[in-house]
Amino acid sequence: MKAVSWYGSQEVRVETVPDPKILNPRDAIVKVTTAAICGSDLHLYHGNVPTMKRGDILGHEFMGEVVEVGKGNRKLRVGDRVVVPFSISCGNCFYCRMEAFTLCDNSNPNFLMQEKVTDYPTAGLFGYTHLYGGYPGGQAEYVRVPFADVGPVRIPDDLTDEQVLFLGDIFPTAYHAAINGRIQPGDVVAVWGCGPVGLLTIKCAYLLGAERVIAIDHVSERLEKAGGQNHTEVLNFEEVDVVDALKDITAGRGPDVCIDAVGMDADEKGPVAAYEKLKQKFYLETDRPFALREVIRACRSGGTVSLPGVYAGYVDKMPMGIAFGKGITFRMGQTPVQKYTGLLLDRIIKEKIDLTYIITHRMPLDEAPEGYRIFNEKEEGCIKVLLKPGS
Repeated sequence: MKAVSWYGSQEVRVETVPDPKILNPRDAIVKVTTAAICGSDLHLYHGNVPTMKRGDILGHEFMGEVVEVGKGNRKLRVGDRVVVPFSISCGNCFYCRMEAFTLCDNSNPNFLMQEKVTDYPTAGLFGYTHLYGGYPGGQAEYVRVPFADVGPVRIPDDLTDEQVLFLGDIFPTAYHAAINGRIQPGDVVAVWGCGPVGLLTIKCAYLLGAERVIAIDHVSERLEKAGGQNHTEVLNFEEVDVVDALKDITAGRGPDVCIDAVGMDADEKGPVAAYEKLKQKFYLETDRPFALREVIRACRSGGTVSLPGVYAGYVDKMPMGIAFGKGITFRMGQTPVQKYTGLLLDRIIKEKIDLTYIITHRMPLDEAPEGYRIFNEKEEGCIKVLLKPGS
């Protein structure tokens, strides 16, 4: 089969690799019909997450048709259309029973390596380094899905791939970000980052009753997309001091909820930014917390900071005294997608929620290297790239 493989910083290739096989009775083999390039994939593309190996198959946002089912799998049948959550979860451990699926005790065979490197173990992830199990990802023609009787959600035939693909990652991630923000009707919410997760977080903030949403970015096409949702206000961080602007907007208090949908690869300019990028390159610091520092400074006293943006490890010069003095609540973590898929699929169907507006590029799988480049460089107004195996 063909698959998108990692070969180093800013180098991915489409090559022919062996087809996946059933290894466990609860496995399933899925023929991928649509996959996507996620912002988290760019962390690997930049070489910012260790333990990648040349030839690793990328991709954790995908869906398709079940073509083979293990003997112990009583949930799926050949021919089912499914969306597959990005995390792999057993469904039976202490954390899975709490619906904290991304903390699964049993799905990461490399948990000892991960614990040694990061000080904590988590669930296995598709296509996301050997710290998270080394599982081949879904930017391929076929993929093995472990514990396939837990994660995949069946999709009705009258819904297209594009209507539901984002149930596997970014729609639940955006919803989880809004839930973590404890958004109440009438709240003022600020969202840093207008990439795919940020744009869907704006939508989810309104779904939970936010009165005002302010979106922060510097890419004009993304700000335009954000401003097109309801009455969202936008701030370009290259043109204004964001903290001052948010205080002006909120009568000096700051937003009730501040959501960092950027994470470890935040953009910034100037000598401090260059210094921190250098530290990150040499693993003297794992993350660039430009957005996070601003989020803490901007949030009102007693407010909530929600972090859907991915952070990998250690950051420097955090304004913890400000956070402490304001009494800010932090809520964060990888999204337990399986907790939300049924609820959100139901809302897509009943409320006709449209997620397709964030899609800007559709490409055959063979053109994945160009898709990564365009997405990374933010060229051609790129916000979300879909990959179509077999096209």
